[in-house]
Amino acid sequence: MEDLKTKFENTKDKIVGNAKETMGKATGSEETELKGKLQSEKADVKEKFGNIKEKIAKKINDKLDEKEEDKEN
Repeated sequence: MEDLKTKFENTKDKIVGNAKETMGKATGSEETELKGKLQSEKADVKEKFGNIKEKIAKKINDKLDEKEEDKEN
C-alpha cells in the first residue's frame, strides 16, 4: 500500500511541478519556474530511489529463497 501511495505522490509532484514551471514561464516568474522544476526533479529522484530499493529487496529475497531451497535438499 505504501508503494502505491508513494507512486501517487510522485506523480502528483511531477504534475504540480510541471504546472508551476509552465506558470512561471507564462508569467515571467523565474522563482515559480524554478520551484516547479525542483518539485518535478524531486519526484524523479524519489522514483529512482524507490526502484533501487525494490531491486535490492528482490536480490536479497532471491538469495534467501536459494538458501531455504538448499536447506530443504
